[in-house]
Amino acid sequence: MKVGPDIALVAALLGDPARANMLTALMAGQALTAGELAREAGVTPQTASSHLSRLEKGGLVTGRKQGRHSYFALSGDDVAGVLEGLMGLAARTGHARTRPGPREPALRHARVCYDHLAGDLGVAMLESLTANGQLDADLQPTAYGEAFFAALGVDLAPLRAARRPLCKACLDWSVRRSHLAGSLGAAVLDRLYALGWARRVEGQRVVAFTEAGERKFVEVFGIADAPPLGELSA
Repeated sequence: MKVGPDIALVAALLGDPARANMLTALMAGQALTAGELAREAGVTPQTASSHLSRLEKGGLVTGRKQGRHSYFALSGDDVAGVLEGLMGLAARTGHARTRPGPREPALRHARVCYDHLAGDLGVAMLESLTANGQLDADLQPTAYGEAFFAALGVDLAPLRAARRPLCKACLDWSVRRSHLAGSLGAAVLDRLYALGWARRVEGQRVVAFTEAGERKFVEVFGIADAPPLGELSA
């Protein structure tokens, strides 16, 4: 008798194209209505309801009722991490969508992965933080890192008190190297928004940096080999 986690059950939930599209839409970190997810999946509301019921029962999404609408979100950042890893595997093994959307270059440059920065800039940020000594080999803030994040306006004390891991490496599907996840990754992205360096593009996963904001980001994080400015920088 086999014991331990049953990955086949999770894989079956992820394996349906409609459910995969729903889960990908939720990687933006926002709760969406059943109707919005039906449109993302290209299915009828009745079919979407059936898919969402299976995803909720399987523990991949959580739902809540608010007024006339039911809202759904990923059950945790670990779900987003698995999806991001599968995207990387699909890209490496040649299983690309036949019609990539026009937003793909912008998504590759900077996007949100659940609630943290991904894409070229997210990977460059993590690699710079480790190379410059703000994070150690285990991705924990060093003494220098403590001072760096404090100067940036990120308070580590409440992040450490939370149940969520402070720092995690999340494999980036487009770059195929890791970006920074965990509560610190989320706090840094929130701080980038607060500083006005970047903004979320409405209805998309794209994180659009202003030209000045991206230059400041590269300067502050000490990114030596910065990727070209994103197409949506303005």
